[in-house]
Amino acid sequence: MSRILVLSNGHGEDISGCILARRLISIGNKVEALPIVGSGEAYKKEKINIIGKTRKFNTGGLGYNSLKGRLYDLFNGQIYYFFKKIWLVVHIRGKYDYFLVVGDIVPIFFAWLSRKKYFTYLVAYSSHYEGKLNLPWPCKYFLKSPNSIKIYTRDLLTSIDLSNQLKKEVLFLGNPFVDKLLKNNIKDSHNSFHIALLPGSRINELINNFDLMLDIIQQLANYKFFKKIKFNFALSSDFKKENVQNKLEMRNWQFEKLLSSNFKLLYSYKCIKVFFKWNSFENILTESDLAISMSGTAAEQVVGMSKPVIQVEGKGPQFTKSFADAQRRLLGKHVYCFTDFSNRNEQINGTIDLIIKIMYLMKLDNSFLKSCKENSINRLGNKNATVKITSDIEKYLVND
Repeated sequence: MSRILVLSNGHGEDISGCILARRLISIGNKVEALPIVGSGEAYKKEKINIIGKTRKFNTGGLGYNSLKGRLYDLFNGQIYYFFKKIWLVVHIRGKYDYFLVVGDIVPIFFAWLSRKKYFTYLVAYSSHYEGKLNLPWPCKYFLKSPNSIKIYTRDLLTSIDLSNQLKKEVLFLGNPFVDKLLKNNIKDSHNSFHIALLPGSRINELINNFDLMLDIIQQLANYKFFKKIKFNFALSSDFKKENVQNKLEMRNWQFEKLLSSNFKLLYSYKCIKVFFKWNSFENILTESDLAISMSGTAAEQVVGMSKPVIQVEGKGPQFTKSFADAQRRLLGKHVYCFTDFSNRNEQINGTIDLIIKIMYLMKLDNSFLKSCKENSINRLGNKNATVKITSDIEKYLVND
């Protein structure tokens, strides 16, 4: 039995870290987690022990965030919190045999500084962004360290590129965050067409994203064609039912039903009916044929399930124009976005035209969904990534 500490840096990274941790525990290891930003909800849900206190920052960490979002978090104590986490990791390092890093340069730096042997799932970086991976300094130095035992990437191109750059083996074995969804990705062909609405999970931008998506739906309601379509909002627990109802009633939406306690609302606007759901994310993605997205990891999961995504650019702090552009480069040709607009109305109308176009392609072009499947495997890999990565780790643990 090995003692392993998982270091992860953000909501999506926590999900992957939790999946890997759960599997490592199931094969006999003692695993705990230290989420560097965020509250570590994924770990809490699976009852994986979290080390230290957690704190949720509005942007969820420094990355593809707006300048305003970065400055807000910095002045709101993120730097102080960051150094406290470094001290904690160094202080407790003796309790563990290995670290498992999930994310970017931040947890990699923590692991390198601790002088422990560490495995790295480099989920935050990809060569698809620029054609060649330009790691932030001094990340390459950390990954070349003798203590950096194994490196796993999120796509094949990155593994080939990074193997050449580091002059050491870098593996692509798939992405754990799509495993469960791929396993359950069986849709009844006789079901009606479902559209998933993914406004993101961070409350400070979720409300603005939600409003923009409602504007789009209200415009779609002018087309009788969409009467037959089922719309499902996947909402974060931070966005309370009462807040959703207040917004809808201010827009003259009609209340239809409250189902399954507080976890599902049904409202209508003209000819369109929309479900607003909490704690139903996986079911929504499984049922969906298409996603309208202002999210990060959720959009990746949709692409991993071989389904197209239509982005709607937001104002951030995370889902900005630059984030959306980077996501399209990362996830390939079946992530679409209307970008040629000068005001909100142009953005809404252009997005609606795009929705209609993609739906017709899905119905009439037999090669379209096949292309989505090929893109999915190329960008995110096939199923059973969790087993493949943890088996490779376990093989090293046994032989070490």
